[in-house]
Amino acid sequence: MTTPANTDPLAAAIAKAAEEDPRRYVITGGPSAGKDDVIAEILGAGIPCMESEPGRAIYRKHRERLGRHLRAEDRREYSAEVLEAFVAEFEAQKSGIRFYNRGIPDSYGWERFFGLSPTPQLEEANRVYRYDAVFVLDPLDTFEDPDDIVWAKDREIRRVHELIVQGYYDAGYDPVFVPANSASNRLDFILNNLRIPKPKR
Repeated sequence: MTTPANTDPLAAAIAKAAEEDPRRYVITGGPSAGKDDVIAEILGAGIPCMESEPGRAIYRKHRERLGRHLRAEDRREYSAEVLEAFVAEFEAQKSGIRFYNRGIPDSYGWERFFGLSPTPQLEEANRVYRYDAVFVLDPLDTFEDPDDIVWAKDREIRRVHELIVQGYYDAGYDPVFVPANSASNRLDFILNNLRIPKPKR
Protein backbone atom coordinates (compact mmCIF):
# COMPACT_ATOMS: atom_id res chain seq x y z
CA MET A 1 0.00 0.00 0.00
CA THR A 2 1.38 3.41 -0.96
CA THR A 3 1.35 6.05 1.76
CA PRO A 4 0.09 9.45 0.61
CA ALA A 5 2.90 11.98 0.43
CA ASN A 6 1.06 14.51 2.57
CA THR A 7 0.31 12.12 5.44
CA ASP A 8 2.14 13.04 8.61
CA PRO A 9 4.96 10.62 9.56
CA LEU A 10 3.26 9.23 12.68
CA ALA A 11 0.00 8.48 10.86
CA ALA A 12 1.97 6.89 8.02
CA ALA A 13 3.91 4.70 10.45
CA ILE A 14 0.70 3.56 12.17
CA ALA A 15 -0.97 2.81 8.84
CA LYS A 16 2.04 0.83 7.62
CA ALA A 17 2.27 -1.13 10.86
CA ALA A 18 -1.43 -2.00 10.64
CA GLU A 19 -0.59 -4.23 7.72
CA GLU A 20 2.13 -6.04 9.64
CA ASP A 21 2.38 -8.43 12.58
CA PRO A 22 1.28 -7.11 16.00
CA ARG A 23 3.68 -4.91 17.95
CA ARG A 24 2.66 -4.75 21.60
CA TYR A 25 4.06 -2.18 24.01
CA VAL A 26 3.25 -1.99 27.73
CA ILE A 27 3.01 1.23 29.75
CA THR A 28 3.24 0.49 33.47
CA GLY A 29 4.44 1.74 36.83
CA GLY A 30 3.26 2.01 40.39
CA PRO A 31 0.75 4.49 41.79
CA SER A 32 1.73 8.13 41.21
CA ALA A 33 3.65 7.30 38.04
CA GLY A 34 1.43 9.47 35.82
CA LYS A 35 0.31 6.53 33.68
CA ASP A 36 -3.18 7.87 32.98
CA ASP A 37 -1.75 11.12 31.58
CA VAL A 38 0.65 9.25 29.29
CA ILE A 39 -2.14 6.95 28.09
CA ALA A 40 -4.26 10.02 27.35
CA GLU A 41 -1.36 11.52 25.41
CA ILE A 42 -1.00 8.33 23.36
CA LEU A 43 -4.71 8.27 22.56
CA GLY A 44 -4.66 11.98 21.74
CA ALA A 45 -1.91 11.35 19.22
CA GLY A 46 -4.10 8.81 17.46
CA ILE A 47 -1.94 5.84 18.41
CA PRO A 48 -3.86 2.59 19.11
CA CYS A 49 -3.94 2.07 22.85
CA MET A 50 -5.84 0.20 25.54
CA GLU A 51 -7.71 3.10 27.11
CA SER A 52 -8.57 1.85 30.58
CA GLU A 53 -6.82 -0.44 32.98
CA PRO A 54 -9.12 -3.51 33.26
CA GLY A 55 -8.20 -4.15 36.88
CA ARG A 56 -9.92 -0.94 37.97
CA ALA A 57 -13.38 -1.83 36.73
CA ILE A 58 -13.04 -5.36 38.06
CA TYR A 59 -11.86 -3.99 41.41
CA ARG A 60 -14.90 -1.71 41.64
CA LYS A 61 -17.22 -4.62 40.90
CA HIS A 62 -15.72 -6.73 43.68
CA ARG A 63 -15.65 -3.79 46.10
CA GLU A 64 -19.34 -3.13 45.53
CA ARG A 65 -20.13 -6.80 46.04
CA LEU A 66 -18.09 -7.07 49.24
CA GLY A 67 -18.89 -3.62 50.58
CA ARG A 68 -15.22 -3.00 51.37
CA HIS A 69 -11.77 -2.95 49.80
CA LEU A 70 -10.34 -6.29 48.74
CA ARG A 71 -8.23 -8.22 51.20
CA ALA A 72 -5.60 -10.85 50.48
CA GLU A 73 -8.19 -13.62 50.76
CA ASP A 74 -10.27 -11.95 48.04
CA ARG A 75 -7.42 -11.58 45.60
CA ARG A 76 -7.45 -14.92 43.80
CA GLU A 77 -10.86 -14.50 42.22
CA TYR A 78 -10.12 -10.87 41.40
CA SER A 79 -6.73 -11.72 39.90
CA ALA A 80 -8.20 -14.49 37.75
CA GLU A 81 -10.68 -12.04 36.22
CA VAL A 82 -7.96 -9.45 35.61
CA LEU A 83 -5.76 -12.05 33.92
CA GLU A 84 -8.65 -13.14 31.73
CA ALA A 85 -9.21 -9.52 30.67
CA PHE A 86 -5.53 -9.03 29.79
CA VAL A 87 -5.44 -12.23 27.75
CA ALA A 88 -8.58 -11.16 25.86
CA GLU A 89 -6.98 -7.78 25.07
CA PHE A 90 -3.84 -9.49 23.88
CA GLU A 91 -5.63 -11.97 21.65
CA ALA A 92 -7.86 -9.27 20.16
CA GLN A 93 -4.89 -7.53 18.56
CA LYS A 94 -4.23 -9.14 15.21
CA SER A 95 -1.88 -6.60 13.63
CA GLY A 96 -0.20 -3.23 14.04
CA ILE A 97 1.03 -1.06 16.87
CA ARG A 98 -0.81 -1.07 20.19
CA PHE A 99 0.05 0.23 23.62
CA TYR A 100 -1.27 -1.60 26.68
CA ASN A 101 -2.39 0.01 29.93
CA ARG A 102 -0.38 -2.37 32.13
CA GLY A 103 0.38 -5.93 31.07
CA ILE A 104 0.10 -9.48 32.29
CA PRO A 105 3.35 -9.40 34.37
CA ASP A 106 1.94 -6.52 36.47
CA SER A 107 0.12 -9.26 38.36
CA TYR A 108 3.40 -10.62 39.73
CA GLY A 109 3.93 -7.35 41.60
CA TRP A 110 0.40 -7.01 42.87
CA GLU A 111 0.24 -10.61 44.04
CA ARG A 112 3.49 -10.28 45.93
CA PHE A 113 2.31 -7.09 47.59
CA PHE A 114 -0.49 -9.13 49.12
CA GLY A 115 1.85 -11.96 50.10
CA LEU A 116 0.62 -14.33 47.40
CA SER A 117 2.66 -16.44 45.02
CA PRO A 118 1.99 -16.42 41.26
CA THR A 119 -0.66 -18.89 40.12
CA PRO A 120 0.04 -21.53 37.46
CA GLN A 121 -2.40 -19.66 35.23
CA LEU A 122 -0.35 -16.47 35.51
CA GLU A 123 2.89 -18.33 34.81
CA GLU A 124 1.38 -19.95 31.74
CA ALA A 125 -0.05 -16.67 30.43
CA ASN A 126 3.31 -14.99 30.86
CA ARG A 127 4.94 -17.75 28.84
CA VAL A 128 2.39 -17.65 26.01
CA TYR A 129 1.55 -13.95 25.71
CA ARG A 130 4.68 -11.86 25.24
CA TYR A 131 4.98 -8.11 24.68
CA ASP A 132 7.55 -6.48 22.39
CA ALA A 133 8.65 -3.79 24.86
CA VAL A 134 7.83 -2.62 28.37
CA PHE A 135 8.03 1.00 29.51
CA VAL A 136 8.07 1.70 33.25
CA LEU A 137 7.13 5.25 34.25
CA ASP A 138 9.26 6.60 37.06
CA PRO A 139 7.10 7.92 39.94
CA LEU A 140 6.06 11.57 40.00
CA ASP A 141 6.07 13.74 43.10
CA THR A 142 2.31 14.07 43.28
CA PHE A 143 -0.32 11.40 43.77
CA GLU A 144 -4.05 11.56 43.35
CA ASP A 145 -6.23 8.54 42.77
CA PRO A 146 -9.88 9.58 42.39
CA ASP A 147 -10.95 5.95 42.50
CA ASP A 148 -9.20 5.36 45.81
CA ILE A 149 -8.40 1.91 44.54
CA VAL A 150 -4.94 1.71 45.93
CA TRP A 151 -3.44 3.65 48.82
CA ALA A 152 -1.81 6.93 49.43
CA LYS A 153 0.99 6.00 51.79
CA ASP A 154 4.37 6.84 50.29
CA ARG A 155 6.03 3.63 51.43
CA GLU A 156 3.25 1.51 49.91
CA ILE A 157 3.42 3.43 46.63
CA ARG A 158 7.16 2.84 46.45
CA ARG A 159 6.78 -0.81 47.41
CA VAL A 160 4.14 -1.50 44.74
CA HIS A 161 6.28 0.22 42.11
CA GLU A 162 9.33 -1.83 43.02
CA LEU A 163 7.37 -5.09 43.01
CA ILE A 164 5.85 -4.34 39.60
CA VAL A 165 9.32 -3.63 38.19
CA GLN A 166 10.69 -6.81 39.73
CA GLY A 167 7.77 -8.74 38.28
CA TYR A 168 8.74 -7.71 34.76
CA TYR A 169 12.35 -8.72 35.33
CA ASP A 170 11.20 -12.07 36.71
CA ALA A 171 8.96 -12.50 33.67
CA GLY A 172 12.00 -12.17 31.42
CA TYR A 173 11.66 -8.57 30.28
CA ASP A 174 14.23 -5.79 30.26
CA PRO A 175 12.02 -2.76 30.88
CA VAL A 176 12.85 0.74 29.68
CA PHE A 177 12.50 3.37 32.41
CA VAL A 178 10.78 6.60 31.41
CA PRO A 179 11.98 9.59 33.47
CA ALA A 180 9.51 11.79 35.32
CA ASN A 181 8.50 14.58 32.97
CA SER A 182 5.44 15.98 31.24
CA ALA A 183 3.21 13.41 29.56
CA SER A 184 4.07 14.75 26.10
CA ASN A 185 7.81 14.54 26.77
CA ARG A 186 7.41 11.03 28.10
CA LEU A 187 5.52 9.98 24.99
CA ASP A 188 8.28 11.47 22.82
CA PHE A 189 10.84 9.50 24.84
CA ILE A 190 8.91 6.27 24.32
CA LEU A 191 8.40 6.85 20.59
CA ASN A 192 12.05 7.75 20.11
CA ASN A 193 12.99 4.49 21.79
CA LEU A 194 10.74 2.57 19.41
CA ARG A 195 11.87 4.59 16.36
CA ILE A 196 8.29 5.75 15.78
CA PRO A 197 7.76 9.35 14.60
CA LYS A 198 6.59 11.84 17.22
CA PRO A 199 3.15 13.47 16.92
CA LYS A 200 2.77 16.94 15.47
CA ARG A 201 1.83 19.49 18.14
